[in-house]
Amino acid sequence: MQVPILRHGDYLIASIQSALTDSDLLALRQSLVQQVGSARARAVIVDVTALDVLDSFASRTVQDLAQMIRLRGAETIVVGVQPEVAFSMAQLGVRLEGVETRLDLEEALAYLAGKRAPGKRTREG
Repeated sequence: MQVPILRHGDYLIASIQSALTDSDLLALRQSLVQQVGSARARAVIVDVTALDVLDSFASRTVQDLAQMIRLRGAETIVVGVQPEVAFSMAQLGVRLEGVETRLDLEEALAYLAGKRAPGKRTREG
């Protein structure tokens, strides 16, 4: 299944609409890492609102994605982790180490806008 990746200013937004296979996750990771460079994106927002599970492979893939994107000069933010998913992840010890999370897309965009506020350092300066 393909995941739509939208460009919103300096950001890429990947909205996962349904459960992905392991190979779908790897393809998404590859696509986002490539598009960060071609779009000169400052951040990637991954929306997982539609997911009812985030297993250990998926969380590891998201962690790898965040590290790869960080090495390309951008940031990764995961949004929309449902309460049941967060509970299950905590119970199973599944973590998103080193990955910024926000409640929803609106919060992620506000967070990123705050990082660009006057007096805040940007990638260019």
